Amino acid sequence: MNKKERVNFIIKKLDELYPETPIPLNHKNTFELLIAVLLSAQCTDERVNKVTPKLFKLANDPYQMSKASYSNVYNIIRPCGLAPKKSRAIIDLSKILNEKHNGQIPKNFNDLEKLPGVGHKTASVVMSQGFGYPAFPVDTHIHRLAQRWKLTSGKNVVQTERDLKKLFPKESWNKLHLQIIFFGREFCKARYCYGLECDICKNCFPSRRKRIITKK
Repeated sequence: MNKKERVNFIIKKLDELYPETPIPLNHKNTFELLIAVLLSAQCTDERVNKVTPKLFKLANDPYQMSKASYSNVYNIIRPCGLAPKKSRAIIDLSKILNEKHNGQIPKNFNDLEKLPGVGHKTASVVMSQGFGYPAFPVDTHIHRLAQRWKLTSGKNVVQTERDLKKLFPKESWNKLHLQIIFFGREFCKARYCYGLECDICKNCFPSRRKRIITKK
């Protein structure tokens, strides 16, 4: 298959497997989504979902969270890893939301990425899943699969995001990035397949014999 044929095959296969794409991180409002995505850095969604009910019982809006003590937030989110940095970021960004945005989550990348602990990937998830804005958040699963499927030659997630946006229709981005994550977790795992075993890899590259090692 050439690249265009691979893209079409991937879209069709993922639509068959994942016609619905529920958001993996449990939340009831965009503030909770923002905090959950921040916590998910170097942590599984499953673990985040175990931690956030207690955290959001303590505070589930910027005003309440800005009044929370560092020690209370830290003790709750400690299982997620990087707790000192994340605790401070959660409290500080809540204060900024109150002071500069009337307690509302900004609906643009520029203001989101200025918040403590919020990088481009986190902002992309909030814009996509929180506001429905076309975005293509690239995590380690997507970066890995894009290389195994020869959709990018990028050595980092920035280049991978740029390449994928050129290949896939804009209207598909919000659903597609979740579909690829789901597929990566289920069939084309970091320590499995290596570009040789899953249905997409086998169909797109039937003559491939050498493992694909992800470029970080």
